[in-house]
Amino acid sequence: MSADKDKIAGRVKQAAGDLTDNEDLKEEGDRQEEAGKIKEKIDDLADKAQSKIDDVKDALS
Repeated sequence: MSADKDKIAGRVKQAAGDLTDNEDLKEEGDRQEEAGKIKEKIDDLADKAQSKIDDVKDALS
C-alpha cells in the first residue's frame, strides 16, 4: 500500500475506533498512519539519494 493510502486508511480506522469505542481499532489506525509516514520519509530519502547520484554522474561526464 502506498504511503498516502496507509495514512488515509489509518485515519479512517482511528475515526471508526473513536466512534465505536474500539481501542484496538484506534491503535491499529495509529500504527497504520505511522507506517504511512515512515514510508513517505523513506521515499523522500530515496529520491534525495538518487538526485545526489545523478549529480555525481553528471559531474563525471
